[in-house]
Amino acid sequence: MPDLSHGDDAAAVNSLRSAVMRLSRRLKHQRVDESLSPTEMSVLGTLARCGSATPGELARKEHVQPPSMTRIVALLEAKGLVRLEPHPDDRRQKVVTQTEQAEAMLEESRRKRNAWLARLAEELDDDEWARLRAAAPVLEKLAHL
Repeated sequence: MPDLSHGDDAAAVNSLRSAVMRLSRRLKHQRVDESLSPTEMSVLGTLARCGSATPGELARKEHVQPPSMTRIVALLEAKGLVRLEPHPDDRRQKVVTQTEQAEAMLEESRRKRNAWLARLAEELDDDEWARLRAAAPVLEKLAHL
């Protein structure tokens, strides 16, 4: 466990934070559809990863207030990227499901971003690439804690 009072741990955490933020900003510029906000893209990504969900469930997963998620879902629905369906157990609720158009757009976005990241990785030597591959599952875990 990192000890932020220890100089090496504090420096590593700072370096990781800075690198992840810079890489994230650069990846955001590799978008396929510029008309979608980062939040809208994130919601579509959550639906792709987790499957259909109620707006309330999406709000919790995305760490936004339910009224904000209701607006985001309405925007995505107007763009044809999600559809609202009746909840199977609770008629008062709706379930948000991504459309085929959203799936295709997300796939193209992943392809573009992966290609960009692969071009960057070509600049790494074999040892750096091996360490990065080994670190990927740990970074994935951190991203979902």
